[in-house]
Amino acid sequence: MLTRARLIRSCCLALALVAMSPAGAQDGDRSRGGAVAIAADVSGAPGGSTKLTLTLSKPVEARAFVMERPDRAVIDLAEVNFQLDPESGRRREGLIQSFRYGLFAPGRSRIVIDLASPATVVRAETVTRPRDGAVLFTIELQRTDREAFRKAAVASDPAPSQAKSAAPTDTGDLRPLIVVDAGHGGIDPGAIAATGVFEKDIVFGFAQALGKRLEAAGRYRVRMSRDRDVFVPLGERVRIAREAKADLFVSIHADSISAAPQVRGATIYTGSERATDAESARLADRENKADAAAGTDSSEAPADIADILQELTLRETRGFSSSFARTLMGQLGPVMEMSPKPHREAGFRVLRSPDVPSVLVELGYLSSKRDLDLLQSEEWRETVTGSMAKAIDLFFTNRASLTRPGPSARKAASIAPVSP
Repeated sequence: MLTRARLIRSCCLALALVAMSPAGAQDGDRSRGGAVAIAADVSGAPGGSTKLTLTLSKPVEARAFVMERPDRAVIDLAEVNFQLDPESGRRREGLIQSFRYGLFAPGRSRIVIDLASPATVVRAETVTRPRDGAVLFTIELQRTDREAFRKAAVASDPAPSQAKSAAPTDTGDLRPLIVVDAGHGGIDPGAIAATGVFEKDIVFGFAQALGKRLEAAGRYRVRMSRDRDVFVPLGERVRIAREAKADLFVSIHADSISAAPQVRGATIYTGSERATDAESARLADRENKADAAAGTDSSEAPADIADILQELTLRETRGFSSSFARTLMGQLGPVMEMSPKPHREAGFRVLRSPDVPSVLVELGYLSSKRDLDLLQSEEWRETVTGSMAKAIDLFFTNRASLTRPGPSARKAASIAPVSP
């Protein structure tokens, strides 16, 4: 006998299928739109295999491969609109420890399955269910030994590289360029609150609000590292800033410590080979694994320092980064809760640009109910973005008389004094 929850879910699924059927939508509309995923089911199968089945509105082409360290199965698809239960993918079953899904690049989606033990993808196919026309996309995993898995991972054709966005052409605009980086995105949700809220959504909303405030002031050009819920590799975020010759890079995040819900407050990080403390080192290590979480490993290392001039440039850039961090700390302190050590250093990959001053701002903790409430408050966001904008004004005003390699020094001089 169906429970009430299962009955409701079954009814919703039936209604969704009706809406996707020819009777519920015109054929032209169905052909123009991408596939929609409305349900996901994990089940065991004889012989030590596990199946993940998605219910789709129409067939999609897919390609699967496996990766080691950690063990994952990755399925690349055409763009899919995932309308799944928020709890989908969080529970271990059979060979599947968990799975994530989302937009991986424009026009492309990805499913990443964390494996509970070594397994290979023996089947990835779609079939149409005759009774209602639903398309069932099934990924079947088969248990294997470590050596066979390692060979499969080596033999797997790696996913195509991310399409690189072109750097804007030089229009002669001498206003400083600020790159606002919303952490995580797409298939990489970041931290997840107990309420099911994703870090990627919290920080994207905040980054958009900050970008709009800066643009409205008219003193800066602003570029977002991502303008929607899409995955952007860490190295690509750095490349965007460097190729655009950005004058400042501000990365927005919101951490979570489920074991310590009483911990709250903001922290500002700058880049360094040596972390300020063990907690900062752990956070940087966790953030640096974002590419692996999205099924794309990157062995990119910090840029080599080939000569004394480059070393001096890096040292000067880090000095500017620390200066901005202190200015930002001074402006944020009066309007929001700060952590006991509000300015720290760690080896974040996203802060490795040798010629763009960069900071990473952890706005608070999703594991703290108080922080989470504030992070979702428009009034709080308005106040904090205002203080951040003022810190940016002060930073460039104070730099107006300083010189830095490249065109940025000239642009800094064009900043108007801060309004009282």
